[in-house]
Amino acid sequence: MSTPIPKPPGVPLLGNIRDIDPSNTWWSLKGLAEKYGEIFQIKVLGKTIVFVAGAALAEEICDQKRFQKYVGGPIEEIRYSVHDALFTAYEGEESWGIAHRIIAPTLSPQATASHFAEIRDCAYELVQKWSTLGGKNVIQPLEDLNRLNLEATALTMFGNKLDCINAPVSHPMLAGMEDSTSEAMKRPTRPKLLTWLLYGSKLKNATRVMRNFAAEMVQHRLDHPTDRQDLLAAIMNAKDPETGRALTESQVIDEIVSMPIGSSTAPCAITALIYFLLQNPGVVRTARAELDAVIGEGPFSYEHLAQLPYIQGVVLETLRLSFAAPGFNIEPIPKKGDTSPVLLAGGKYQVAHNQAMIIVLAGVNRDPTVFDEPLAFRPERMVGESFEKLPAGVKKWFGNGKRACIGKHWAWDFLNIVTAILIQELDFEVVDPDYEYKQDGWFNVRPVGFEVRVRARTDKNPLPN
Repeated sequence: MSTPIPKPPGVPLLGNIRDIDPSNTWWSLKGLAEKYGEIFQIKVLGKTIVFVAGAALAEEICDQKRFQKYVGGPIEEIRYSVHDALFTAYEGEESWGIAHRIIAPTLSPQATASHFAEIRDCAYELVQKWSTLGGKNVIQPLEDLNRLNLEATALTMFGNKLDCINAPVSHPMLAGMEDSTSEAMKRPTRPKLLTWLLYGSKLKNATRVMRNFAAEMVQHRLDHPTDRQDLLAAIMNAKDPETGRALTESQVIDEIVSMPIGSSTAPCAITALIYFLLQNPGVVRTARAELDAVIGEGPFSYEHLAQLPYIQGVVLETLRLSFAAPGFNIEPIPKKGDTSPVLLAGGKYQVAHNQAMIIVLAGVNRDPTVFDEPLAFRPERMVGESFEKLPAGVKKWFGNGKRACIGKHWAWDFLNIVTAILIQELDFEVVDPDYEYKQDGWFNVRPVGFEVRVRARTDKNPLPN
Protein backbone atom coordinates (compact mmCIF):
# COMPACT_ATOMS: atom_id res chain seq x y z
CA MET A 1 0.00 0.00 0.00
CA SER A 2 1.57 3.28 -1.11
CA THR A 3 1.65 6.43 0.99
CA PRO A 4 -0.41 9.35 -0.34
CA ILE A 5 1.76 12.20 -1.58
CA PRO A 6 1.11 15.16 0.75
CA LYS A 7 -0.45 18.35 -0.58
CA PRO A 8 -1.75 21.68 0.72
CA PRO A 9 -5.53 21.76 1.24
CA GLY A 10 -6.34 24.13 -1.64
CA VAL A 11 -9.70 25.73 -2.49
CA PRO A 12 -12.55 24.55 -4.76
CA LEU A 13 -12.02 25.01 -8.50
CA LEU A 14 -8.79 26.99 -8.10
CA GLY A 15 -6.92 24.21 -6.29
CA ASN A 16 -3.61 25.38 -4.81
CA ILE A 17 -3.31 28.59 -6.79
CA ARG A 18 -3.10 30.54 -3.52
CA ASP A 19 -0.16 28.47 -2.33
CA ILE A 20 2.06 29.66 -5.18
CA ASP A 21 3.06 33.29 -5.55
CA PRO A 22 3.24 33.79 -9.34
CA SER A 23 5.75 36.59 -8.81
CA ASN A 24 8.03 34.35 -6.74
CA THR A 25 7.27 30.75 -7.64
CA TRP A 26 10.52 29.20 -6.42
CA TRP A 27 10.35 30.86 -2.99
CA SER A 28 6.84 29.45 -2.61
CA LEU A 29 8.13 25.99 -3.52
CA LYS A 30 10.96 26.35 -1.02
CA GLY A 31 8.38 27.01 1.69
CA LEU A 32 6.27 24.02 0.65
CA ALA A 33 9.37 21.80 0.63
CA GLU A 34 10.21 22.89 4.17
CA LYS A 35 6.65 22.09 5.26
CA TYR A 36 5.95 18.83 3.43
CA GLY A 37 9.39 17.27 3.06
CA GLU A 38 10.77 14.95 0.38
CA ILE A 39 7.76 14.95 -1.95
CA PHE A 40 4.55 16.95 -2.31
CA GLN A 41 1.99 17.86 -4.94
CA ILE A 42 -0.28 20.72 -5.87
CA LYS A 43 -3.13 21.18 -8.32
CA VAL A 44 -3.35 24.40 -10.33
CA LEU A 45 -5.99 25.07 -12.99
CA GLY A 46 -6.95 21.40 -12.86
CA LYS A 47 -3.41 20.10 -13.43
CA THR A 48 -1.50 18.06 -10.84
CA ILE A 49 2.20 18.82 -10.40
CA VAL A 50 4.48 16.67 -8.24
CA PHE A 51 7.59 18.12 -6.61
CA VAL A 52 10.58 16.19 -5.30
CA ALA A 53 12.54 17.87 -2.51
CA GLY A 54 14.48 15.01 -0.92
CA ALA A 55 17.96 13.83 -1.90
CA ALA A 56 17.18 10.11 -2.18
CA LEU A 57 14.08 10.64 -4.32
CA ALA A 58 15.92 13.17 -6.49
CA GLU A 59 18.66 10.63 -7.12
CA GLU A 60 16.07 8.00 -7.99
CA ILE A 61 14.23 10.07 -10.57
CA CYS A 62 17.52 11.11 -12.15
CA ASP A 63 17.94 7.50 -13.28
CA GLN A 64 18.03 7.91 -17.06
CA LYS A 65 16.88 4.33 -17.56
CA ARG A 66 13.52 5.18 -15.98
CA PHE A 67 13.11 8.94 -16.35
CA GLN A 68 13.88 11.70 -18.85
CA LYS A 69 13.80 15.48 -19.09
CA TYR A 70 10.29 16.89 -19.34
CA VAL A 71 9.80 19.95 -21.53
CA GLY A 72 6.64 21.64 -20.34
CA GLY A 73 5.41 24.58 -18.31
CA PRO A 74 7.82 27.55 -18.41
CA ILE A 75 10.37 25.68 -20.55
CA GLU A 76 7.70 25.07 -23.17
CA GLU A 77 6.65 28.72 -23.03
CA ILE A 78 10.18 29.98 -23.73
CA ARG A 79 10.18 27.96 -26.97
CA TYR A 80 8.42 31.02 -28.39
CA SER A 81 11.79 32.77 -28.09
CA VAL A 82 14.29 29.99 -28.83
CA HIS A 83 12.23 27.27 -30.54
CA ASP A 84 13.97 23.85 -30.44
CA ALA A 85 17.25 25.04 -28.94
CA LEU A 86 19.32 22.80 -26.69
CA PHE A 87 17.54 23.39 -23.38
CA THR A 88 14.03 23.60 -24.85
CA ALA A 89 14.11 20.69 -27.34
CA TYR A 90 11.64 17.91 -26.64
CA GLU A 91 13.00 14.48 -25.78
CA GLY A 92 13.66 12.72 -29.06
CA GLU A 93 13.57 15.92 -31.12
CA GLU A 94 16.30 15.48 -33.75
CA SER A 95 17.49 19.06 -33.49
CA TRP A 96 18.81 18.46 -29.97
CA GLY A 97 21.32 15.84 -31.05
CA ILE A 98 22.49 17.86 -34.03
CA ALA A 99 23.04 21.03 -31.97
CA HIS A 100 24.61 19.12 -29.08
CA ARG A 101 27.18 17.40 -31.26
CA ILE A 102 28.10 20.69 -32.93
CA ILE A 103 28.31 22.75 -29.74
CA ALA A 104 29.66 20.35 -27.11
CA PRO A 105 33.30 20.38 -28.33
CA THR A 106 33.41 24.18 -27.96
CA LEU A 107 32.37 23.91 -24.29
CA SER A 108 34.59 21.02 -23.25
CA PRO A 109 36.98 21.49 -20.30
CA GLN A 110 39.87 21.98 -22.73
CA ALA A 111 37.96 24.56 -24.78
CA THR A 112 36.77 26.56 -21.78
CA ALA A 113 40.31 26.54 -20.36
CA SER A 114 41.40 28.52 -23.41
CA HIS A 115 39.04 31.33 -22.36
CA PHE A 116 40.48 31.70 -18.85
CA ALA A 117 42.28 34.97 -19.57
CA GLU A 118 39.19 36.51 -21.16
CA ILE A 119 37.01 35.71 -18.15
CA ARG A 120 39.73 36.80 -15.73
CA ASP A 121 40.23 40.13 -17.46
CA CYS A 122 36.49 40.81 -17.54
CA ALA A 123 36.38 40.13 -13.80
CA TYR A 124 39.29 42.49 -13.18
CA GLU A 125 37.42 45.14 -15.19
CA LEU A 126 34.52 44.85 -12.74
CA VAL A 127 36.89 44.94 -9.76
CA GLN A 128 38.44 48.11 -11.13
CA LYS A 129 34.99 49.66 -11.43
CA TRP A 130 34.02 48.73 -7.89
CA SER A 131 37.40 49.78 -6.46
CA THR A 132 37.08 53.32 -7.75
CA LEU A 133 33.50 54.16 -6.74
CA GLY A 134 34.67 56.29 -3.84
CA GLY A 135 31.77 57.62 -1.82
CA LYS A 136 29.27 56.07 -4.23
CA ASN A 137 30.23 52.57 -3.24
CA VAL A 138 26.81 51.35 -2.06
CA ILE A 139 25.74 48.88 -4.73
CA GLN A 140 23.35 46.06 -5.46
CA PRO A 141 26.00 43.64 -6.73
CA LEU A 142 23.66 41.63 -8.94
CA GLU A 143 23.27 44.47 -11.46
CA ASP A 144 26.98 44.65 -12.26
CA LEU A 145 27.45 40.89 -11.99
CA ASN A 146 24.78 40.46 -14.67
CA ARG A 147 26.78 42.84 -16.84
CA LEU A 148 29.96 40.88 -16.14
CA ASN A 149 28.28 37.62 -17.09
CA LEU A 150 26.92 38.99 -20.37
CA GLU A 151 30.31 40.54 -21.16
CA ALA A 152 32.17 37.28 -20.52
CA THR A 153 29.59 35.18 -22.37
CA ALA A 154 29.67 37.39 -25.47
CA LEU A 155 33.47 37.60 -25.46
CA THR A 156 34.29 33.93 -24.88
CA MET A 157 31.51 32.33 -26.91
CA PHE A 158 30.93 34.91 -29.65
CA GLY A 159 34.24 36.80 -29.78
CA ASN A 160 32.51 40.14 -29.24
CA LYS A 161 33.63 42.63 -26.57
CA LEU A 162 30.43 44.45 -25.63
CA ASP A 163 32.03 46.90 -23.17
CA CYS A 164 28.86 46.75 -21.11
CA ILE A 165 30.45 46.57 -17.63
CA ASN A 166 31.13 50.31 -17.54
CA ALA A 167 28.39 51.39 -19.94
CA PRO A 168 26.13 54.23 -18.72
CA VAL A 169 22.99 52.09 -19.16
CA SER A 170 22.33 48.39 -18.87
CA HIS A 171 22.55 46.33 -22.06
CA PRO A 172 19.07 45.71 -23.56
CA MET A 173 19.76 41.96 -23.71
CA LEU A 174 19.58 41.81 -19.92
CA ALA A 175 16.08 43.29 -19.86
CA GLY A 176 15.05 40.99 -22.70
CA MET A 177 16.19 37.95 -20.74
CA GLU A 178 14.42 39.14 -17.58
CA ASP A 179 11.13 39.89 -19.35
CA SER A 180 11.06 36.69 -21.39
CA THR A 181 11.85 34.31 -18.54
CA SER A 182 9.50 36.04 -16.08
CA GLU A 183 6.67 35.83 -18.57
CA ALA A 184 7.46 32.19 -19.33
CA MET A 185 7.30 31.39 -15.60
CA LYS A 186 3.95 33.13 -15.08
CA ARG A 187 2.05 31.90 -18.12
CA PRO A 188 1.44 28.28 -17.03
CA THR A 189 -0.51 29.38 -13.92
CA ARG A 190 -2.27 32.35 -15.51
CA PRO A 191 -5.58 32.07 -17.40
CA LYS A 192 -4.88 32.20 -21.14
CA LEU A 193 -7.46 34.93 -21.67
CA LEU A 194 -5.65 37.17 -19.18
CA THR A 195 -2.35 36.56 -20.97
CA TRP A 196 -3.93 37.42 -24.31
CA LEU A 197 -5.63 40.59 -23.01
CA LEU A 198 -2.87 42.09 -20.85
CA TYR A 199 0.47 40.40 -21.41
CA GLY A 200 0.49 39.24 -25.02
CA SER A 201 3.15 41.71 -26.13
CA LYS A 202 5.64 41.20 -23.29
CA LEU A 203 7.15 37.94 -24.51
CA LYS A 204 6.96 39.09 -28.11
CA ASN A 205 8.88 42.31 -27.41
CA ALA A 206 11.48 40.58 -25.24
CA THR A 207 12.00 37.96 -27.93
CA ARG A 208 12.61 40.63 -30.54
CA VAL A 209 15.27 42.25 -28.33
CA MET A 210 17.07 38.95 -27.69
CA ARG A 211 17.00 37.78 -31.28
CA ASN A 212 18.25 41.19 -32.45
CA PHE A 213 21.17 40.77 -30.05
CA ALA A 214 21.91 37.36 -31.54
CA ALA A 215 21.72 38.72 -35.08
CA GLU A 216 24.22 41.42 -34.08
CA MET A 217 26.63 38.73 -32.87
CA VAL A 218 26.39 36.99 -36.25
CA GLN A 219 26.80 40.23 -38.19
CA HIS A 220 29.80 41.24 -36.10
CA ARG A 221 31.51 37.96 -37.02
CA LEU A 222 30.69 38.45 -40.69
CA ASP A 223 32.08 41.99 -40.57
CA HIS A 224 35.19 40.91 -38.64
CA PRO A 225 36.36 37.56 -40.06
CA THR A 226 38.63 35.57 -37.76
CA ASP A 227 40.16 32.12 -37.42
CA ARG A 228 38.90 32.02 -33.84
CA GLN A 229 37.35 28.58 -33.21
CA ASP A 230 34.72 29.47 -30.64
CA LEU A 231 31.08 28.51 -30.17
CA LEU A 232 29.90 31.06 -32.71
CA ALA A 233 32.23 29.68 -35.37
CA ALA A 234 30.88 26.19 -34.74
CA ILE A 235 27.19 27.04 -34.93
CA MET A 236 27.68 29.20 -38.01
CA ASN A 237 29.94 26.84 -39.97
CA ALA A 238 30.21 23.32 -38.54
CA LYS A 239 28.20 20.30 -39.58
CA ASP A 240 26.93 17.51 -37.38
CA PRO A 241 29.38 14.59 -37.72
CA GLU A 242 26.52 12.05 -37.67
CA THR A 243 23.96 13.56 -40.04
CA GLY A 244 26.12 16.02 -41.98
CA ARG A 245 23.55 18.72 -41.26
CA ALA A 246 24.36 22.28 -40.21
CA LEU A 247 22.20 24.57 -38.10
CA THR A 248 19.77 26.79 -39.97
CA GLU A 249 20.04 30.57 -39.67
CA SER A 250 17.12 30.54 -37.23
CA GLN A 251 18.71 27.79 -35.14
CA VAL A 252 21.97 29.76 -34.96
CA ILE A 253 19.98 32.65 -33.48
CA ASP A 254 18.19 30.25 -31.11
CA GLU A 255 21.45 28.95 -29.66
CA ILE A 256 23.02 32.39 -29.31
CA VAL A 257 19.98 33.59 -27.33
CA SER A 258 20.06 30.45 -25.18
CA MET A 259 23.64 30.86 -23.96
CA PRO A 260 23.28 34.05 -21.87
CA ILE A 261 19.93 32.82 -20.53
CA GLY A 262 21.63 29.63 -19.40
CA SER A 263 24.63 31.39 -17.90
CA SER A 264 22.47 33.93 -16.04
CA THR A 265 22.42 31.67 -12.97
CA ALA A 266 26.12 32.43 -12.36
CA PRO A 267 25.74 36.09 -11.30
CA CYS A 268 22.85 35.07 -9.05
CA ALA A 269 25.08 32.52 -7.34
CA ILE A 270 27.92 35.03 -6.89
CA THR A 271 25.54 37.60 -5.41
CA ALA A 272 24.46 34.98 -2.90
CA LEU A 273 28.13 34.14 -2.32
CA ILE A 274 28.83 37.73 -1.26
CA TYR A 275 25.99 37.48 1.25
CA PHE A 276 27.30 34.17 2.64
CA LEU A 277 30.83 35.56 2.95
CA LEU A 278 29.57 38.56 4.92
CA GLN A 279 27.87 36.15 7.32
CA ASN A 280 31.02 34.04 7.63
CA PRO A 281 34.18 36.17 7.93
CA GLY A 282 36.20 33.11 8.92
CA VAL A 283 35.57 31.67 5.45
CA VAL A 284 37.02 34.85 3.91
CA ARG A 285 40.17 34.56 6.03
CA THR A 286 40.69 30.92 5.09
CA ALA A 287 40.04 31.61 1.40
CA ARG A 288 42.44 34.57 1.37
CA ALA A 289 45.15 32.53 3.02
CA GLU A 290 44.84 29.95 0.25
CA LEU A 291 44.77 32.60 -2.49
CA ASP A 292 47.76 34.45 -1.06
CA ALA A 293 49.72 31.21 -0.79
CA VAL A 294 48.88 29.99 -4.31
CA ILE A 295 48.69 33.20 -6.36
CA GLY A 296 50.41 35.73 -4.11
CA GLU A 297 51.30 38.92 -5.95
CA GLY A 298 51.84 37.19 -9.28
CA PRO A 299 49.41 37.00 -12.20
CA PHE A 300 46.38 34.71 -11.80
CA SER A 301 46.73 31.84 -14.30
CA TYR A 302 44.58 28.90 -15.30
CA GLU A 303 46.96 26.47 -13.60
CA HIS A 304 46.12 28.07 -10.25
CA LEU A 305 42.48 26.90 -10.36
CA ALA A 306 43.38 23.27 -9.62
CA GLN A 307 45.46 24.45 -6.63
CA LEU A 308 42.53 26.18 -4.91
CA PRO A 309 40.44 23.39 -3.29
CA TYR A 310 39.00 25.67 -0.62
CA ILE A 311 37.85 28.21 -3.22
CA GLN A 312 36.20 25.32 -5.05
CA GLY A 313 34.53 24.34 -1.78
CA VAL A 314 33.26 27.90 -1.36
CA VAL A 315 31.76 27.75 -4.86
CA LEU A 316 30.16 24.34 -4.31
CA GLU A 317 28.70 25.35 -0.95
CA THR A 318 27.32 28.48 -2.63
CA LEU A 319 25.71 26.36 -5.35
CA ARG A 320 24.19 24.16 -2.65
CA LEU A 321 22.72 26.93 -0.52
CA SER A 322 21.88 29.47 -3.21
CA PHE A 323 20.22 26.99 -5.60
CA ALA A 324 20.68 29.74 -8.21
CA ALA A 325 19.50 27.25 -10.84
CA PRO A 326 16.46 26.28 -8.77
CA GLY A 327 15.29 22.99 -10.29
CA PHE A 328 14.50 20.97 -13.38
CA ASN A 329 11.69 18.85 -14.81
CA ILE A 330 11.57 15.05 -15.04
CA GLU A 331 8.99 12.59 -16.39
CA PRO A 332 8.79 8.79 -16.58
CA ILE A 333 10.04 7.34 -19.86
CA PRO A 334 6.89 6.19 -21.69
CA LYS A 335 6.38 2.46 -22.07
CA LYS A 336 4.23 1.54 -25.03
CA GLY A 337 0.91 0.17 -23.87
CA ASP A 338 1.81 0.44 -20.17
CA THR A 339 -0.19 2.97 -18.15
CA SER A 340 0.46 1.44 -14.74
CA PRO A 341 1.57 3.80 -11.94
CA VAL A 342 5.25 4.51 -11.48
CA LEU A 343 6.54 3.45 -8.07
CA LEU A 344 9.00 5.60 -6.11
CA ALA A 345 11.05 4.84 -3.00
CA GLY A 346 10.50 1.10 -3.35
CA GLY A 347 6.74 1.53 -3.65
CA LYS A 348 6.27 4.02 -0.82
CA TYR A 349 4.86 6.51 -3.31
CA GLN A 350 3.31 6.17 -6.72
CA VAL A 351 2.65 8.63 -9.52
CA ALA A 352 0.81 8.36 -12.82
CA HIS A 353 2.71 6.83 -15.74
CA ASN A 354 2.89 10.25 -17.43
CA GLN A 355 3.24 12.46 -14.36
CA ALA A 356 5.68 15.33 -14.72
CA MET A 357 7.80 16.00 -11.65
CA ILE A 358 9.92 18.99 -10.69
CA ILE A 359 13.04 18.66 -8.57
CA VAL A 360 13.15 21.53 -6.05
CA LEU A 361 16.82 22.06 -5.21
CA ALA A 362 15.95 24.34 -2.28
CA GLY A 363 14.79 21.16 -0.54
CA VAL A 364 17.19 18.61 -2.02
CA ASN A 365 20.30 20.69 -1.29
CA ARG A 366 19.27 21.19 2.34
CA ASP A 367 18.12 17.66 3.08
CA PRO A 368 18.81 17.13 6.81
CA THR A 369 19.30 13.40 6.25
CA VAL A 370 22.41 14.28 4.22
CA PHE A 371 23.74 17.52 5.71
CA ASP A 372 24.54 18.24 9.32
CA GLU A 373 23.25 21.77 10.03
CA PRO A 374 22.05 22.12 6.42
CA LEU A 375 21.55 25.89 6.62
CA ALA A 376 25.13 26.54 7.73
CA PHE A 377 27.67 27.73 5.16
CA ARG A 378 30.54 25.26 5.47
CA PRO A 379 32.86 25.04 2.45
CA GLU A 380 34.94 22.31 4.10
CA ARG A 381 32.11 19.81 3.63
CA MET A 382 32.45 20.28 -0.14
CA VAL A 383 36.19 19.53 -0.26
CA GLY A 384 38.02 16.26 -0.79
CA GLU A 385 36.69 13.06 0.77
CA SER A 386 33.78 14.85 2.46
CA PHE A 387 32.48 15.94 -0.94
CA GLU A 388 33.11 12.57 -2.57
CA LYS A 389 30.99 10.84 0.08
CA LEU A 390 27.92 12.97 -0.64
CA PRO A 391 25.14 11.20 -2.58
CA ALA A 392 24.70 12.03 -6.26
CA GLY A 393 21.24 13.46 -5.59
CA VAL A 394 22.71 16.55 -3.89
CA LYS A 395 25.11 17.34 -6.75
CA LYS A 396 22.58 18.35 -9.40
CA TRP A 397 23.27 22.09 -9.61
CA PHE A 398 23.97 21.72 -13.36
CA GLY A 399 21.06 19.39 -14.06
CA ASN A 400 21.25 15.71 -14.91
CA GLY A 401 22.55 13.28 -17.46
CA LYS A 402 22.61 13.95 -21.16
CA ARG A 403 20.34 16.98 -20.70
CA ALA A 404 22.57 18.59 -18.08
CA CYS A 405 23.74 22.15 -18.74
CA ILE A 406 26.00 21.99 -21.79
CA GLY A 407 27.91 25.00 -20.44
CA LYS A 408 28.69 23.45 -17.06
CA HIS A 409 32.46 23.54 -17.58
CA TRP A 410 32.29 27.19 -18.66
CA ALA A 411 30.11 28.01 -15.64
CA TRP A 412 32.44 26.16 -13.27
CA ASP A 413 35.45 28.11 -14.50
CA PHE A 414 33.56 31.41 -14.45
CA LEU A 415 32.37 30.86 -10.87
CA ASN A 416 35.81 29.88 -9.58
CA ILE A 417 37.64 32.68 -11.41
CA VAL A 418 35.25 35.41 -10.30
CA THR A 419 35.02 34.08 -6.74
CA ALA A 420 38.79 33.98 -6.37
CA ILE A 421 39.24 37.50 -7.75
CA LEU A 422 36.48 39.08 -5.66
CA ILE A 423 37.77 37.53 -2.44
CA GLN A 424 41.38 38.41 -3.19
CA GLU A 425 40.80 41.97 -4.38
CA LEU A 426 37.78 43.45 -2.58
CA ASP A 427 36.28 44.08 0.84
CA PHE A 428 32.51 44.04 1.24
CA GLU A 429 30.39 45.46 4.04
CA VAL A 430 26.68 44.92 4.53
CA VAL A 431 24.62 48.13 4.31
CA ASP A 432 21.69 46.97 6.44
CA PRO A 433 22.72 44.75 9.38
CA ASP A 434 19.07 43.70 9.70
CA TYR A 435 18.78 42.63 6.07
CA GLU A 436 16.58 39.53 5.83
CA TYR A 437 17.72 37.08 3.16
CA LYS A 438 15.05 36.37 0.59
CA GLN A 439 15.22 35.28 -3.02
CA ASP A 440 13.15 35.67 -6.15
CA GLY A 441 13.68 34.91 -9.80
CA TRP A 442 12.52 33.00 -12.84
CA PHE A 443 14.83 30.54 -14.56
CA ASN A 444 17.28 31.57 -11.84
CA VAL A 445 16.93 32.88 -8.28
CA ARG A 446 18.82 35.70 -6.60
CA PRO A 447 18.85 37.65 -3.31
CA VAL A 448 16.22 40.41 -3.18
CA GLY A 449 17.20 44.00 -2.34
CA PHE A 450 20.68 43.02 -1.20
CA GLU A 451 23.03 46.02 -0.88
CA VAL A 452 26.69 46.20 0.12
CA ARG A 453 29.49 48.70 0.40
CA VAL A 454 32.49 47.71 -1.68
CA ARG A 455 36.08 48.93 -1.75
CA ALA A 456 39.52 47.68 -2.70
CA ARG A 457 41.01 45.27 -0.19
CA THR A 458 42.96 47.41 2.24
CA ASP A 459 45.70 44.89 3.07
CA LYS A 460 46.75 44.07 -0.49
CA ASN A 461 48.85 45.65 -3.21
CA PRO A 462 47.13 47.33 -6.20
CA LEU A 463 45.58 45.31 -9.03
CA PRO A 464 47.88 43.90 -11.71
CA ASN A 465 48.03 45.88 -14.91
